Amino acid sequence: MDSPGQLPQRPLGRLGPLFAAIWLAFLIDPVRAAWTELPAAHAWLGLVATLTFAATYLGLWVALRTGRARLATAPPPAHRIAWTAALTGLAAVMVAALGQVGTASVVYLAVAVVMLFPYVVFVPVVLALAAAVLVTGVTVPGWEHSPWLAFSVVAASLAVFGVRSMMNRNIELIRAHEASAELAAERERTRLARDLHDILGHSLTVITIKAELAGRMLDVDVDRTRAELADLERLSRDALADVRRAVQGYRDLSLPAELARARTALEAAEIEATLPNSTDDVPTELRELFAWTVREGVTNVIRHSGARRCTVALAPTRAEVRDDGRGPLGDDVPGSGLTGLQERASAAGARLVTRRLDPGWSLVVEAR
Repeated sequence: MDSPGQLPQRPLGRLGPLFAAIWLAFLIDPVRAAWTELPAAHAWLGLVATLTFAATYLGLWVALRTGRARLATAPPPAHRIAWTAALTGLAAVMVAALGQVGTASVVYLAVAVVMLFPYVVFVPVVLALAAAVLVTGVTVPGWEHSPWLAFSVVAASLAVFGVRSMMNRNIELIRAHEASAELAAERERTRLARDLHDILGHSLTVITIKAELAGRMLDVDVDRTRAELADLERLSRDALADVRRAVQGYRDLSLPAELARARTALEAAEIEATLPNSTDDVPTELRELFAWTVREGVTNVIRHSGARRCTVALAPTRAEVRDDGRGPLGDDVPGSGLTGLQERASAAGARLVTRRLDPGWSLVVEAR
C-alpha cells in the first residue's frame, strides 16, 4: 500500500473482517447450487471458484482496510489490476460452471471496482456490468430476466462509493490534523531553540566574562574576586531559572531586570554603559519585547563588537542599543539571535532595524 510520509499505522478493530464477511451471505445461492449438483465436475469447480471468490473478496477488503489504517486511499495500480483480474476470472468460472446463479458474483465485482479505481474508471465498468446482467438474462437460453440483480449492482456501487468518499475525507482530515500537529511541534522546537539561544547566550557570555575577571583578580584583589564569584553563582542560578521558564513556555521578561543585567554585564566587560534610569514611559504591551531587545543588543555588543561604549535608549515606542564598535559578526548578516528578535518584533507589530554608525552599530526595535 502507498503510505504518505511513512505515518504510523492506526490500530484495527477486531470486528471489521467479520462485518465484511456478513455481506458474503449473498454467495450462499451459488454454494447451494453447486452443493446440490455434486459430485459433478462442474459443481466441484463452481463450489471451489465460489469459495475462492469469497476469500479473495474478503482479502481485498482487509487489504484496503489495512492500507487506510496507514492513511493510504488506494493500493498501487499494479495491485488494483491484480485484484480485479483475480475476481473477474473467478466470477467467470462461477458463471461458466453454475450458470445464471453464478452472476451473484457480479455485485461483488462491481463493488471491488468502485473500491479500487477512480470515478472515471468505475462508472463505465459498473454500467457495463449492469447492462451485461440485463442482456444475458434475455439472450442466454434458459436464463431469466434479472432487473433486480442489475439494480443491486448499481445500488451497491453507489452505497460503496458513498462509504469510500467518507473514508477518503476522513483520511484527508487525519492527514491535515497530523500535519498541523507536526507544524505546531516544529514551531515549539523553534521557539525553544530561539529562547534557549537568547537566554543562555546572554547568561553564559556574562558568566564567562566574570569568570575571566575573577581569574585576573585572584592574586590582586581577593575581596573583588569573592564578589565576582558571588555574582557568578547568582548569574548561574538566574540562567537556570530562565531556562526552566523557557522550557515551560513562560517567556515574559522584566525590562528593569534586563537593564540591571545589562549594566552588570557591560561593567564586567569593561564597556562604558549609558542606560536609562526608568522604564515608566514604556507601555506594558512593549515591555517584554524591549526587554528582549536589550538582552540581544547588549549580548551582541559584549560578544562581537569590541566596543568601548554602549548606550541603551528607551522611548514609549522605541528601544535602541548602540555602541562604538564594529557590530555583530563584523558584517551585516544577522545571527540567529537577531533572527529570533525579528520574529518577536513582527509578532508584536514592530520592526527591527540594524544599521552601521560612524563609528559603531545600532539596533533599534520600533513599534509601528
